[in-house]
Amino acid sequence: MCTVGGAHDVEMEEDRVKGKDYRCRDCNATFKAVGKHPICPTCQSDNLTEA
Repeated sequence: MCTVGGAHDVEMEEDRVKGKDYRCRDCNATFKAVGKHPICPTCQSDNLTEA
């Protein structure tokens, strides 16, 4: 059965996905993220710097 647009249960091993460390310039939150355009999970800002 195939569904379109539904949620997917995906298990990811931490050892396989390497995120970069970022710091938000707006709220100073630090976090790890993957992807080309990370967004701060605290304030939703894209004003980030690599930590």
